[in-house]
Amino acid sequence: MKASYRAIIGREFVDSDEKIEVKNPYNDSHLTYVTMAGEDLFITALEKARTAQREFIKMSLPERSAVLLRASEEIDRNREHLARIITLESGKPIKDARAEVERAAIVFRIAYSLCEEERGEFLSLEKNPVSRRHFGIVRRFPLGAGIGITPFNFPLNLVAHKVAPALASGNAIIIKPASKTPVSALLLADILNSAQLMDGMLSVLPSKSEVVERVITRSDSLKFLTFTGSASVGWHLKSLVPKKKVLLELGGNAGLIIDRDVDIEYAVKRSVYGAFAYSGQICISVQRIFVHREVFDRFLDAFVLAAEGLKAGDPLSENVDIGPVIDRQSVERIMTIIDEAKKGGAKVLTGGEVMENNIIKPTVLTDTKPDMRVYAEEVFGPVVTIERIDSINEGIERINSSIYGLQAGIFTNNIKNAFMAYEGIEAGGVVVNNIPTFRSDNMPYGGVKESGFGREGVRYAMEELTEPRLLVLNLNV
Repeated sequence: MKASYRAIIGREFVDSDEKIEVKNPYNDSHLTYVTMAGEDLFITALEKARTAQREFIKMSLPERSAVLLRASEEIDRNREHLARIITLESGKPIKDARAEVERAAIVFRIAYSLCEEERGEFLSLEKNPVSRRHFGIVRRFPLGAGIGITPFNFPLNLVAHKVAPALASGNAIIIKPASKTPVSALLLADILNSAQLMDGMLSVLPSKSEVVERVITRSDSLKFLTFTGSASVGWHLKSLVPKKKVLLELGGNAGLIIDRDVDIEYAVKRSVYGAFAYSGQICISVQRIFVHREVFDRFLDAFVLAAEGLKAGDPLSENVDIGPVIDRQSVERIMTIIDEAKKGGAKVLTGGEVMENNIIKPTVLTDTKPDMRVYAEEVFGPVVTIERIDSINEGIERINSSIYGLQAGIFTNNIKNAFMAYEGIEAGGVVVNNIPTFRSDNMPYGGVKESGFGREGVRYAMEELTEPRLLVLNLNV
């Protein structure tokens, strides 16, 4: 990494007296400094974005889409460098960081393919004599300029999921990246500038949350806010701007049902990955598993054995599965949740210990209770609970007992049970014969209840960031 990185407004590098220190979560070593943007830089970026967006939508669709394709190609060309940056600033194992870079490139390719599709519809309005020979044309128009706030766990791909749909639908956007992982977002802005994006359409401003709060409540130029992060912060931000378009993706405590007729070996393999990938720091990480009583012991024994076989260590090592959690404060929070569960009667079957370098051993608990935080809240760590159920209906009820509803899953060979889960589980998505951690970047992604509202996934985000506008034609004159 460079010694320091400046914030970016359009194509201009900007600086301030305040800096954010970025550290390596694995060993707490210093990596770099980045500019901390104040309110003045956000206002400047928003005004520049508003001006640029008005010119950007005058460009032809092929001209606009070409930028997205060039960005995708540039991400591919810089895959190894970007993956290393992700690992250094987030602690994500390098093999998973490479997969994240690949997905970010895919996001821009999807946006490229959708950008040239002019969406709309033609309506006959002839429903009564008064509207004879009246017709309507409906097109979608971009909202304007907005702010995207992104978390630390996917510092490149979740930024891509804000930026690519915004640009593809004709919007300008300012990214406020997570303070723990701002470098990936700044590098993405560099890539888009090299792809000849119009000056002002994208800015990246690392900053404090309170600065963004002041900006969104005071700026008339802001037309939308898209946020991925914790429920408490997301709902607070929405309350500040009730008249703005707000999209919230707020995480959850994903539930997974294991039916009695499944391939246990496959279900265990996928479930272990879903529970412990990136040390459980994924919004759709498998946190609660409900296993049919008939296969509970087989599943549990195989799961614990597989969890104990995961290799922990330096995330830059090619064979490491488990790296650090993001910081020491997260270690303490997660261990407190585990200790509370143990005191309440839960059994720790493996893990529950802190290693060196902010690494928590993959932890499996059973005999948990619905009022325990490990069950009821989002742990956001390498912790999973496994409990018996007597029926699919019981599993559905147990999943729905959560205040969250992002994604859920079921392993079953019974199509009736699959549809029972699909129709009965209160979540934005239900995955059959895979883990709720599954996400393809073109599918609608988002939740219900405390998990937020609105949908990401490029096409769906483009719809959220545009509004339909009607043109009525009277052909009687």
